[in-house]
Amino acid sequence: MTATVPYASLPDLQGRDLGWTDWLEITQDRVNLFADAVDDHQWIHTDPERATAESPFGGPIAHGFLSLSLATRFWTELLDVDGVTTKVNYGLDKVRFISPVKVGARVRMNAVIAEVTEIAGGFQLTVDQTIEIEGGTKPAVVARGLYRFYA
Repeated sequence: MTATVPYASLPDLQGRDLGWTDWLEITQDRVNLFADAVDDHQWIHTDPERATAESPFGGPIAHGFLSLSLATRFWTELLDVDGVTTKVNYGLDKVRFISPVKVGARVRMNAVIAEVTEIAGGFQLTVDQTIEIEGGTKPAVVARGLYRFYA
């Protein structure tokens, strides 16, 4: 469920757990499109027959950066800010790819706002993000994202 807050209330979000997004299935089509976009066609991602027969994962897996890039999609499910002119994904402070995401798995993200900092013309949110795999014992990705909102 998306939390919608006014721009002036952003500082009040520090420490807030925004909860979890909906689940998203990782399909082979999505993996192939990502492979085309970044020109990374390694067989563990794009050749299901070979990945099933030869990889240590028992089938094709999503690129780590595909799993990470979903944070942008998931982020919009968790927070919307009224009264802003510009929203910017400012970057990442730390990223770890903990577990591979197999094609066919479902993933979702949790976000906790660790810090809110005033910047020139706006606010920067430092957000601890965890992308988990349904039924998994360890997350797929943990990342600290930086997002900027300008009024």
